Amino acid sequence: MAISFDKALGVHEKALGLRSQRAEVLANNLANADTPGFKARDIDFQAMLASQMESAAPLRTSHERHMSGTAPATGELLYRNPIQPAIDGNTVDTQQEMAEFSKNALAFQASFQFLNSKFKGLTSAIKGE
Repeated sequence: MAISFDKALGVHEKALGLRSQRAEVLANNLANADTPGFKARDIDFQAMLASQMESAAPLRTSHERHMSGTAPATGELLYRNPIQPAIDGNTVDTQQEMAEFSKNALAFQASFQFLNSKFKGLTSAIKGE
């Protein structure tokens, strides 16, 4: 019997990838906190995760000889609405970005630990323990 990693790992595999992408975006915002005219960006994590979960289902084919595949997940960077933009046009709120970065890092760690325990369980099952 084959192991389906999609079913075994659930949403956490995709969540790790998206959390990593979001960390890059938030780190870029923080790196440009003093850049005049820089506009803070973010991703809609929930929408992108939902999109990836929907696209994880195989595409239907109309003939048995057609190739199967999965639909690409789409996501776009959104501009963050500033509470109080700087005079130079920069919209990065360092405290907000650091808070979002910290929350994202905690969620990444939780998904990583969950996946780690899943892999330990699968390894034990394979070994017959």
